[in-house]
Amino acid sequence: MSSPLPLLLPQKSIPTPNNASHVEWTPKRYMSEPQPPPMDDMKIQELEMAAARQMMDGKIVKKTRPRRTVDYNGGLGRWALLRKLRPNPTYVPYMRPSPPFIIDLLPPTAYPDNSSTSLCTKFVHTSTNKIRCPVNVVVWTPEGRRILTGSTSGEFTLWNGLTFNFETILQAHDTAIRAISFTHSGAYLASADQSGIIKYFQPNMNNLTAWNGHREAIRGLSFSPDDGRFATASDDSTVRIWSFEESRGESVLTGHGWDVKCVEWHPTKGLLVSGSKDNLIKFWDPRTGTVLSTLHQHKNTVQALAWSPNGNLVASASRDQTVRVFDIRAMKEFRVLKGHKKEVCSVTWHPVHPILVSGGSEGAILHWDLSAPEPSMSMAQLTSQPRATLSQAHDSNVWSLAFHPLGHLLVSASNDHTTRFWSRERPGDATSVFSGGGEKPPEIIDTSGQDDDDDATVPGFSYGGAGGNWYGKDEDGDGGAPNNPSSENGYGRRGPYSESSGGGMTDDFIPGFGASENTSSSSVAGRQSGPLPSQEDMVRVTGNEPQWGRGGGRGGAGGGNRQGRWGPRGGGRY
Repeated sequence: MSSPLPLLLPQKSIPTPNNASHVEWTPKRYMSEPQPPPMDDMKIQELEMAAARQMMDGKIVKKTRPRRTVDYNGGLGRWALLRKLRPNPTYVPYMRPSPPFIIDLLPPTAYPDNSSTSLCTKFVHTSTNKIRCPVNVVVWTPEGRRILTGSTSGEFTLWNGLTFNFETILQAHDTAIRAISFTHSGAYLASADQSGIIKYFQPNMNNLTAWNGHREAIRGLSFSPDDGRFATASDDSTVRIWSFEESRGESVLTGHGWDVKCVEWHPTKGLLVSGSKDNLIKFWDPRTGTVLSTLHQHKNTVQALAWSPNGNLVASASRDQTVRVFDIRAMKEFRVLKGHKKEVCSVTWHPVHPILVSGGSEGAILHWDLSAPEPSMSMAQLTSQPRATLSQAHDSNVWSLAFHPLGHLLVSASNDHTTRFWSRERPGDATSVFSGGGEKPPEIIDTSGQDDDDDATVPGFSYGGAGGNWYGKDEDGDGGAPNNPSSENGYGRRGPYSESSGGGMTDDFIPGFGASENTSSSSVAGRQSGPLPSQEDMVRVTGNEPQWGRGGGRGGAGGGNRQGRWGPRGGGRY
């Protein structure tokens, strides 16, 4: 048996070709593809009656299809079981680069030495309000089941964290919402708006109190580790510290010479960091209200700050097109991250791995891996390149970014009126996005569930239309650049997976069965289990999402003259 590689196996274990064709086994039964189970007569009768009722009402009968879902329950259950049964504390099954192994993908915390499992570069879904307006801030609810967004119209919008469909909307403020933050305990929510008003909410969106905290717009809000106090940053060039229970101001921190654009409380210590339009980053002692240190590295407005989960590093995003990471233990610059073509608007840390994600005003989302070996301390070597680039993630400024508490999903809010969801790559996808490029996500408006009079809508489902691929376009590039399977990640191990976006799907396709006409030949039906759809077949669905005008909406007036109240739709945040 000839082979270009040396054979290390014993001779008797090397397979030899079998020339006896009459001995070779060939299957005789079960030759056809798996078929869906037949419907029982009662079910068929119910469907016929429902269709007849809808035809009597004069409504068009539309097919329903399952929503694309990123469900973390399967991976968590598998990870919990593995921790009990694994032979040693560090054992994790090796991920093979093949699409069927998507069901074996564990949460990011299972791969502590492989940060490539936290690069959320796979586009999943776009969510848009009926009344389109810029989305300024986005946060996950503490339990990770929903996403809360705040827009320039003053509305809270709640989206489902599994299927990303609309759940509810609330007119929370009269002016644009600029900051939202949950307490660490998850029991309360504080928000602030363009006119300087601060409001408390319960998780069920019940408004508890409201008062005017600043004379001008509040740009940032952050809670102390014990939730007893919170800090706000405002365009009146001050940072204020408030007692949460009493809704009373305790101190005013003055020292910035211009608008304060962001403030973040240290995750475990009595330490505040703020960034301003005067290009400065200041560290404050919240007890005395004094400035502990000032950093002058940025050359333009500091727009966003974020503490690393362990509290040792702080990342800053600026209009000088750079993201800078500072180590507060030495109070020195740790990394300079250059890759944005325009000003950087937002920054966030991954909850598990040393991954930093930044959003720019050109609409790009960049992933930075800080786990690589430290460069030499010369300024030329300090600059790092992005680990993954989504250069056309949005059409306008990316105002806010937030990771799911488990780290497997990223949500981005933008000035282009959309909220977009990004997941980890799938194993075995040849078009994974691990380096530069980034195809523009498809144009789609999913507003299902936001009409009060939309009786034809089935909750949790949306409509499939006429033929074609999902979103009505090919996804050959899958939002990204060519794969580089030989590249090493920051820990010296190969990133074991990427994500597939293969063949098409018809409305008659049933997840878990291979009877679709457009089924990709590379799918492996034997490994599909549970609620997961087939890996390459279910990436696309057929038809365009419906686009309705504003129907039941928020009720009452306000829809028509909104543009006049808050300026042009495409206007900037500042």
